[in-house]
Amino acid sequence: MYIFPRIRTVVLVMFLFSVDYADSRCTEGCALALASYNAEIPDPNLSFITELFSNISIPEILRHNPDRKLEGEYRINVPFSCDCLNNGDYLGHVFTYPVYSECSYDSVASDYANLVTGEWLMRVNNYPEMTTLNVIVNCSCGNELVSRDYSLFLTYPMFPGENLTSIAKATKTTSQLIQMYNPGVNFSAGTGLLYIPARDKLGNYPPMPTSKGSSGKSFAGVAVASLVVLAGVTLLICIIYVGFYRKKVQKAMPHISASADQSQLSGQGLLGIAVDKSAEFSYKELAESTNGFCISNKIGEGGFGTVYYAELRGKATAIKQMNKQAKTEFLAELKILTRVHHLNLVCLIGYCVDRYLFLVYEFIDNGNLSQHLRGRDTLPWSTRVQIALDSARGLEYIHEHTVPVYIHRDIKSANILIDKNFHAKVGDFGLTKLVENGNSTIPTRFMGTFGYMPPEYGHSGIISPKIDVYAFGVVLYELISSKEAVVKEDGVDEARSLVALFGEAHNHPNPIEGISRLIDPKLEDNYPFDSVHKMVQIAKACTEKDHAMRPTMRSVVVALMALSSSTED
Repeated sequence: MYIFPRIRTVVLVMFLFSVDYADSRCTEGCALALASYNAEIPDPNLSFITELFSNISIPEILRHNPDRKLEGEYRINVPFSCDCLNNGDYLGHVFTYPVYSECSYDSVASDYANLVTGEWLMRVNNYPEMTTLNVIVNCSCGNELVSRDYSLFLTYPMFPGENLTSIAKATKTTSQLIQMYNPGVNFSAGTGLLYIPARDKLGNYPPMPTSKGSSGKSFAGVAVASLVVLAGVTLLICIIYVGFYRKKVQKAMPHISASADQSQLSGQGLLGIAVDKSAEFSYKELAESTNGFCISNKIGEGGFGTVYYAELRGKATAIKQMNKQAKTEFLAELKILTRVHHLNLVCLIGYCVDRYLFLVYEFIDNGNLSQHLRGRDTLPWSTRVQIALDSARGLEYIHEHTVPVYIHRDIKSANILIDKNFHAKVGDFGLTKLVENGNSTIPTRFMGTFGYMPPEYGHSGIISPKIDVYAFGVVLYELISSKEAVVKEDGVDEARSLVALFGEAHNHPNPIEGISRLIDPKLEDNYPFDSVHKMVQIAKACTEKDHAMRPTMRSVVVALMALSSSTED
């Protein structure tokens, strides 16, 4: 994992429930707050947790979990200081998270166990050259108007299946006390943050100091404040995010088809799901085929789950075990891969909703493009052109030949799979978005991978097929250079995007010389420069800042077909 120096910092801010803004400005914070970290594994990786929370020591964590052995525990109390931030607008603490090429906003939120959300990370961190995220975990120092008996608070993210009774039991407090500090909250929503009075190391509730002023008031934070000029008057609009991406929990449907709304997955279970053209497998069958999901069968891991190799019903397969929060992504893949079939799209064989969420794919036995570009062996130039054409054809199919249009939203070299004949298939459709008639829409979730997201997606959240075109242009630059989408060069302090590096080459006094410096040295001289230069021009067109200036994938396929033909000649 590349760790880059900070070149621009941003602030993640969230409102958790409605407050009187004029009365909620703080003047100081408090020395201690606790974050309830949901480890989600039987044996928590405390070293990983310490890195997330600014290298707090393991002994310090243990001191705030006196009754726990931290073996088999899912909730771990992590101490941090609760600071008054942004000139008194909110209470929180800033944690720094290094950006690397394969991480996404939702994967960062997942690392912090939903103490933050990918949606807000995406809304605020929209700078193309970003290498460090500032992640703010909100907190509370108490509220003297409610009670002066409590000054230490636990920031508690809710998860599906929890309710007020179970939360009170888990935090060893009372339902009444939780409700006092979280009025109007739907405790069965399965999402959102709570602020719960907590006990100190001695098992006591510390009272608020007598000198505590307005900084002790309990509030969660401020969303995003923006200045708007209207009729010559500058207005300050404070957008309050009420409920912290709280959603209505719908009752489980007895049968859910692949064409069902994604919201239908928000029920208590997925038993009885029925999907056309896909086989349904039992958990027992999948477990037996993977030797109990043995680590020796593990062949990959992504933002939404772990992938295992298995021989299933006489076929070589790849089984993706989805994270329990990935219901939306699970259904997204079912929806597109049961409707859309193409030689250059990965094939879905079946699924399982017994105990966990599983997707079963055809096994592509030659890894992914990222592995080949950064591996020891060298991909010949003609093979790189063929891979570019194959993956472009897969994208063109979902953009041009389906109704409604599908947008992949996570095109990258790691999601382009290579078969034994070195042909490419586009995979990982968990972030796929439907767009009626190809028109741009505002997404409800902001997703993607750093280095592959175009400027307009980060700035406005508008999506269109041109998002995939931009990301594909980055992949073309990877094929040319074998560099990652976010580049950390030796002797250079700041990390830069691959698009920016090629932009410098295009603007070089001698563009041919500038481009030549970026060509993969492992190719040596075994390539026609004219062919490389043409691919550079295609990539440049795909990564235009103005999305209207980018070509369609159909045009890209035509250009790559001509390039492939000339390369073969």
